[in-house]
Amino acid sequence: MCEDAAAARERPTPTWDEFSAAVEHAYFPHHLTVRSDRPPVGGTLRSVDLGPVRLARIGWGSEVSVESDHPGAWAVNVPRSGVLEASVGGRHVLSLDGQATVCPPDVTTSMTRWSADCAIVGMRVDADHLAQEIPSLVGLSVTQMPAQVDLRRDAGRAWVALLTSIGGEMLRQPTLLADSVVNRRLGSALTAAFVLACFPDSGRGPVRPRIVTQVLDAMEADPAADWTAAELAAVAGVGIRRLQDGFRTYLGMTPTQALSRIRLARVHADLLAGRSATVADAAHRWGFTHLGRFAAAYRARYGVAPSATLRG
Repeated sequence: MCEDAAAARERPTPTWDEFSAAVEHAYFPHHLTVRSDRPPVGGTLRSVDLGPVRLARIGWGSEVSVESDHPGAWAVNVPRSGVLEASVGGRHVLSLDGQATVCPPDVTTSMTRWSADCAIVGMRVDADHLAQEIPSLVGLSVTQMPAQVDLRRDAGRAWVALLTSIGGEMLRQPTLLADSVVNRRLGSALTAAFVLACFPDSGRGPVRPRIVTQVLDAMEADPAADWTAAELAAVAGVGIRRLQDGFRTYLGMTPTQALSRIRLARVHADLLAGRSATVADAAHRWGFTHLGRFAAAYRARYGVAPSATLRG
């Protein structure tokens, strides 16, 4: 459900049951207790579906309490105003702007006080998706997720900025929602940034050269693959930060830069040997999708345009 203020003014004011049902459809099933007799005049609801990740902006406009088991998915609730008070697994959690309440799947969580002026940005993440991502990102298990995340640190601010940017962009360009590849990438980026915000100090310590070698071998074996940072980290069995630290320490570059060099070398060899009829054929064969950026990288690496190498 996605409404702007003008559209909302043109429609009759919903009842609490109607508004609650809309929130349930957009985010999670729940039991709502309203602390006011007023209809939800000031209620706001917007949502964006990214496959295993769903974003929602929710404000009730009156003080309420909300109880949910969050079936099959984690809920990460970030109050952008007001007060969000909860009982999460028996632990009292009070979140204000700059903090996030993390609700586990299939466990009853009570938002005992959702103040009238509290509007949240929520991120729903399928439990299976997060369980798959966490070990590859930070080398930990999903059971170690915190009940509250401090968003005032660098990693937390980075996640909130990404959350706000992606949510706003998808609402401005709803046609992007039809692109499953875009959705997957955006959802994965949000999940990775959130996990790093949960564990800002993870991944510190020495990285052995063997880890870097394992990832290099995987990239050399299939350089055209659409490698993500999480997939490369999973090859080495470490988190993304440790992998990046290792590449900087032993190679002086990031894994992405190393992959680009491997791909450039494959294109260069093809062009020299005349194995490709055009530069575009060679570039696409080895995983380059943006020919302008590829040509600039090729010239920086080899000192000539790729077309010059092809002409021989």
